[in-house]
Amino acid sequence: MLTRFAVAPSGFKESLSAQAAADAIAAGVRRVVPDAEVDLIPLVDGGEGTARALASATGGRLVALPATGPLGEPVGTHFALLGTGSGTGSGSADTAVVEMAAVAGLSLVPHGLRDPGATTTYGVGELIRAALDTGVRRILVGCGDSGTSDGGAGALQALGARLLDEDGFELPQGGRELIRLHHIDPKGLDPRLAHTELLVACNPYNVLCGERGVARVFGPQKGATPAQVEELSAGLENWAYVLTRDLPVTCDLYGGPGTGASGGLGAGLAALGARLLPRFEVLLDHLDLDARLARADLVLTAEGALDHQTPRGKVPAEVARRAKLNGRPVLALAGTLGEGAHTVPGVDAFTGILPAPMALAEALVRASELLTDATERALRMILLGAGLPRGAGV
Repeated sequence: MLTRFAVAPSGFKESLSAQAAADAIAAGVRRVVPDAEVDLIPLVDGGEGTARALASATGGRLVALPATGPLGEPVGTHFALLGTGSGTGSGSADTAVVEMAAVAGLSLVPHGLRDPGATTTYGVGELIRAALDTGVRRILVGCGDSGTSDGGAGALQALGARLLDEDGFELPQGGRELIRLHHIDPKGLDPRLAHTELLVACNPYNVLCGERGVARVFGPQKGATPAQVEELSAGLENWAYVLTRDLPVTCDLYGGPGTGASGGLGAGLAALGARLLPRFEVLLDHLDLDARLARADLVLTAEGALDHQTPRGKVPAEVARRAKLNGRPVLALAGTLGEGAHTVPGVDAFTGILPAPMALAEALVRASELLTDATERALRMILLGAGLPRGAGV
């Protein structure tokens, strides 16, 4: 009999936070098994909700402040100061978490204004500077859900670097300007960066340049036309070249793992000496995930789309991989099922949450209800199958 459930979903972009998704799945479980032991493990991947989740997991706190948003206007945002609670991160009390999505995320860019050639990561640099003001020794930057494609240029400008064109004038903000970059003057960079460990939690599959470069893969999702994709790609190629020439760069900014994270923010921060690390290695240890999955009879995970991209660093694939290390069965629920949904390693069963075709706008509004209902349907089918005698025919 299934009595212990681990619910470890990602958020559904522009619809449900990871916490809201976990709550919806738990509600579906309890419709079927009212006395179930349900362990809610909303998972963050560096994108929206990362700072809040890690502050909660470690007994830390959020620091609220205004900063420059992706469109260049002030927005209310935050970073986290971690506590010393759960997790294996040594010295977590000396660690700040900057969530780039909280200040430069796609959700902060209205649909009618989505132009990744114009948006900026300037606010990310402002949050890093504010974190430095607290005296922390380590800053963890979470990458994901970005609305930018400026290679982290805005962040470097906020931290004191001067990005100059051929005539010596400062470049305006936005990824489309990077093609005009001629020289980087680093003399004004905040000197505290040299004495602070800078870690970037990112998807290692995202690279800055080339055919699988970030502008080509993610630019259209952020509103770029085909012509803009090529413009942004050329700009990021030039960005990598000038960064490598003018700063003491020790890694491959063109195609190194994670350099394309958050519209190339990974490359910009790597040029400052940041270490680009696989996001789950950095983030999930704070949640004691492996031990919690091992205690479950069934692991449920979820995300907005399950498809061929899921194994490339998405939450359900990581949950399934870790669950299988402990021999736990995994059910995945998804807003949409795409090509390759059946090929995600470690996922034993999967289902979409839509009971019938519906408009995207309606599905986004009803996502919590649909996820709860889909969980109930799937779990009833699982329990029915588990109760059938071996060899039973229809």
